[in-house]
Amino acid sequence: MGERLIAACDGAAKGNPGPAAWAFVVADGEGRPQRWQAGPLGHSTNNVGELTALEQLLTATDPALPLEVRLDSTYTRDAATKWLAAWKRNGWKTAAGKPVANQELIQRIDALLTDRDVTFVYVPAHQVDGDPLNAIADQAASEAARTQEAAGGTADDLPEPAPARASATWSPRRAAAAPSAAGSAGSSRPARTLAARFPGTCPCGRSYGKGETITKVGSGWGHPGCVQTAG
Repeated sequence: MGERLIAACDGAAKGNPGPAAWAFVVADGEGRPQRWQAGPLGHSTNNVGELTALEQLLTATDPALPLEVRLDSTYTRDAATKWLAAWKRNGWKTAAGKPVANQELIQRIDALLTDRDVTFVYVPAHQVDGDPLNAIADQAASEAARTQEAAGGTADDLPEPAPARASATWSPRRAAAAPSAAGSAGSSRPARTLAARFPGTCPCGRSYGKGETITKVGSGWGHPGCVQTAG
């Protein structure tokens, strides 16, 4: 068996729904980026972008190699792990008896996951000194959503994340999660956070799921990591 791969995937939708895209970056077992790819989705949702990014990543990697997938979408993570078995038992219906959203995409992901060694790691989005692979995938997806053009390359031409989304330095096997930016410089006490009662959209344009930790971001609610960028 070959070495383990580490990868990150991300989706974007400008407006959600709006111009959307997907992206992924594949690294070696030490977390060093090797290649990346992004593609447009026309007018769609952030969730479709996130799911498509995972589908494209699984399609583009060797199923014989153990794979660690880093992603900032709890919806995608839970769809592929927590909810999938119940949906299949219920004939692709939710607990409320409604058809599962994005069913065809999730079914394709399910098929691609069969007999593969895949580990999902949630990483917070838009963190200062956050996960570097996630920052690259995020930037690639955002650019593809804006331009509606496919793109890709190697470690020599990686998308350059915005400063608030990038790690200052690369380090082998970096911790998957970074501390929240809420309550950092310029704040005398930590910002109040709570669990979202309903899914929503952060001012950054990315969605958050029910139960996900959110805080005040500008005049709305969103990811704790977006507090500094909103200010």
